[in-house]
Amino acid sequence: MGTWDIGPDHLITPDAERAVAAAAVVVAQHPDGEPACANYGPSQPLPELPADLRALADGVLDRVVDERSEIAELWDEAVSGPQWRQDITRLRDVLDPPIPPQEEALFAM
Repeated sequence: MGTWDIGPDHLITPDAERAVAAAAVVVAQHPDGEPACANYGPSQPLPELPADLRALADGVLDRVVDERSEIAELWDEAVSGPQWRQDITRLRDVLDPPIPPQEEALFAM
């Protein structure tokens, strides 16, 4: 593992785990999201979450995969690290999907 840090930019594993779980709950309520896992998701139905939480969840997932994230460092050392990164990417793609190519011109030339 790399250098340990406790500065404001360093994201420790327990915080990151909670952040990923919260982002997954936000994704589960997105129209394109997958339902939360019955084993790990909320035990009771949740009220509708505000749509502005999607941007916050997307930002959290950016932090989780950042080089200053302890959890990313630990997963990168694990055999199942690539699968974890794919799962995070899948969550991020629901929250902030790639922009499709524009088919029509915005203005005539």
